Amino acid sequence: MIDISFGPQVCGDVTTGGASREWLVTDGVGGYAMGTVSGLRTRRYHGLLVVAGDTPATRNVGLVSLDPAVLLPSGAQVRLGAHEWSSGEVDPRGFELLEHFALIDGVPRWRWRIGATVIEREVAMLPGRSCVAVVHRLVAGGPVQLDLAAVCTWRDAHGERRSDGPDLRVEPVGQGAVVEGAFRLAGPGWSPQGQWWLGVHHREEATRGLHPDEDLWYAGRFSGALERPGDTVSVLAWADQLDVEPMPATDVVAAARRRNRQVVAAAKPVDDTTATLALAADAFVVRTAAAPVEVVAGYPWFGAWSRDTMISYEGLFLCTGRADEGRELLRSYAATLSEGMLANTADTGRVEYNTVDATLWFLHAVSRHVTVTGDTDLGDELLPALHSVVGAHLAGTRYGIVVDPADALLTAGAPGAALTWMDARVYGVPVTPRIGKPVEVNALWVNGLAGLAELTELAGQDATELWRLHGRALASFRQRFPAPELGWLHDVVDAPAPAYPLGGAAHHDDDLLRPNQLLAWSLPYAPLEPDPQTLRRVADGLLTPLGPRSLSPDSPGFAGRHRGGPADRDGAYHQGTVWPWLTGPYADACRRAGIDVDDLFTGIDGHLREYGLGSVSETADGLAPHRGTGCPFQAWSVAETLRVRRIG
Repeated sequence: MIDISFGPQVCGDVTTGGASREWLVTDGVGGYAMGTVSGLRTRRYHGLLVVAGDTPATRNVGLVSLDPAVLLPSGAQVRLGAHEWSSGEVDPRGFELLEHFALIDGVPRWRWRIGATVIEREVAMLPGRSCVAVVHRLVAGGPVQLDLAAVCTWRDAHGERRSDGPDLRVEPVGQGAVVEGAFRLAGPGWSPQGQWWLGVHHREEATRGLHPDEDLWYAGRFSGALERPGDTVSVLAWADQLDVEPMPATDVVAAARRRNRQVVAAAKPVDDTTATLALAADAFVVRTAAAPVEVVAGYPWFGAWSRDTMISYEGLFLCTGRADEGRELLRSYAATLSEGMLANTADTGRVEYNTVDATLWFLHAVSRHVTVTGDTDLGDELLPALHSVVGAHLAGTRYGIVVDPADALLTAGAPGAALTWMDARVYGVPVTPRIGKPVEVNALWVNGLAGLAELTELAGQDATELWRLHGRALASFRQRFPAPELGWLHDVVDAPAPAYPLGGAAHHDDDLLRPNQLLAWSLPYAPLEPDPQTLRRVADGLLTPLGPRSLSPDSPGFAGRHRGGPADRDGAYHQGTVWPWLTGPYADACRRAGIDVDDLFTGIDGHLREYGLGSVSETADGLAPHRGTGCPFQAWSVAETLRVRRIG
């Protein structure tokens, strides 16, 4: 594991230092604890107990914080918590006493120094349960008394709760209380309080153009003595089996650390960086009430998205020793196919079948699983489902997704729809509709046909028609997509001309320089052999230290900053924003072309200490210094980085 630790200069800086670096621990069932190095909550999503519902997308924030206050022998009280208020004031300022923060085997540890008194805090979640342990240990000095203010809410993770609504119900139970009938707190010296804290401010929500303030409920206070070094004061919070207290908090920390080491060992990392990425990958693989194995697309606000899951599949499962879980996931996804399509997501509150590429990534994931593991039994089992995908695409399915009989390429498009991974919309209007025949979709189509033909032959069945269809699509791809006058590939061919509405008579080929073409050279059955000169042209226009941009800076509509309110961010999402997951296809294409990529990962390696600690962000600004944006912890960014790092 790489060293992720910071001293007082970073911990105590709540402008660009400790408040901009975030930590995450997960429970394996879709919930998490998350915050910043400084202890300052900057997002509505930050909390010590964030509880998943039936799906990872339905989360509630419960225990927000445990604010420490140390009573010294002199009678002085020193507060170690940190909150920002709607007035702009930051109080208390416990980060000013932080001398160290570290991630040790994935467990965050803070160390405060108050003169001769040193106190550490560790936070860990119990694997497989919605339970968090917060352990405070006296390292030096003492005796002191430690009070812990339990600050709570119970609301949707995407929203906020106000004092103009009902007070939180807090019922005393044992050594603690049950809050809202939803989660339980347990620890020493519980003293009920009951008070609203008004106007707690989340600066990151303000930056994102969302409502930044909420009110929190001071439910009560725990209190214990730290008399000599090694003494602990611990609190547990959990949201399942409320009548059964989990193991002691110190045992939870030990169990989490032990499991994290096992996760890393099972991945057989080739160096400290891949060990760190293997542990980061573990956060995204969860078991929920709705699915035996599922993938969280990103923390803190995403649930499960099929496209993200299938792009991440090899990195999350095959590169980490989790092929058995992966097998389970692929089988469960195959059972959900409808009209030859995987659902995109249910995060929106309804199941949506509105993606052209997720199903093709599913074909790729199954093919890779069988190729890497030799699990031909799974290939045989899923063959009927995979053949039904091809049949549905030949016949035509939702949103105009159909194989063009003239050239065997896949075309897609419908008014108001954005079907590719470049799916952002502003006020319901797609920013990059990419109607027609997108380059990466057809690279996946060619790749999928070849992979399915091989699986068919492995099962002892005739694949002649699949190979024939593959041959036609391959020939058409090689004819239609290269643009020698540009030096790269068209992004979309047979797109509606700007002067014509969808369905008009005129079409054109989109020649904007985008990274989607990388799949035409990177996939196992890629339609084109990569040319070093072409790849260098693509890299010159798109490559940054954190991966390729989604649009070259000299293109019309380029947006170099992924900032502002929802409309601003969605407008920039695929118009120049950097996507680290694309480092995977770029590295594959370069290796196939004989280009050395040993120095490709330097920027991402540094990024592991800059934003989502030990992980890779969803996106980054297209312009220097390429600050991380979007989810700090993103599945496909981690998975693809891990996959191509292991090859090296």
